[in-house]
Amino acid sequence: MSSDASARSEANGGVQSVDRAISIMEILAERGEAGVTEIAAEIDVHKSTAFRLLGALESRGLVEQAEDRGKYRLGFGLVRLAGSVSTRMDVTQQSRPVCHRLAEEIGETVNIAVLRSHYAVNLDQVRGPAAVTTYNWVGQLTPLHATSSGKVLLAYVDRQRRADLLRAAGLQRYTPNTVTSVEALERELAQVRERGYAMSLEELEEGLNALAAPVRSFRGEVVAAVSASGPAYRFSEERMREVAPILVEGAAEISRRLGG
Repeated sequence: MSSDASARSEANGGVQSVDRAISIMEILAERGEAGVTEIAAEIDVHKSTAFRLLGALESRGLVEQAEDRGKYRLGFGLVRLAGSVSTRMDVTQQSRPVCHRLAEEIGETVNIAVLRSHYAVNLDQVRGPAAVTTYNWVGQLTPLHATSSGKVLLAYVDRQRRADLLRAAGLQRYTPNTVTSVEALERELAQVRERGYAMSLEELEEGLNALAAPVRSFRGEVVAAVSASGPAYRFSEERMREVAPILVEGAAEISRRLGG
């Protein structure tokens, strides 16, 4: 077998294993508990294969053995995974009324973004009364180093994770104002932590400025960023500094709604 064929075979086998592992969790979710023989028959594999898959899931805490009865059930490791999704859902739900108020007070478009892989992804958007464009940022993946939300999300992770994120993302130049030096970015992120908000001055798009502040969970961790953005001719650096306390207080209110 050629190396390419071998690689394809290995990849197909990996996908099949993932599919079977997911099927096992779906079976346990439906039935509550199930034994190895029962699971093997359900997903049409040899008992040894089912046992191996269960072992892999058990090592990650996704399934656990139900006492000494030889049956398996879903494990608490799923709570950890579901927690990240529920947090994003809570952020969207709890931030909506605050974002509407911020959009009215500041007059610009307000977004909520969270960290996803090495991007900032926008979960929700409210247009301000002065907004002149209809561009929808919801669902858009935006670069961390060139956006105000991204800078907030970067500023509050530990240095090693930040380095990993920047290594994965790279520091692409989008405009003449984009920060492409790690050292310069680190200095700016230190200022973000000191003053409690971040700015992007025509760094992602020429003519677009943005301001963002951190949203914290009940554990005190930064889980999202709330931002206001608008055209540079109107939403100037001076104007952003003027409304920064409004945005920071809005972010604090969303944090309180999340139990922070």
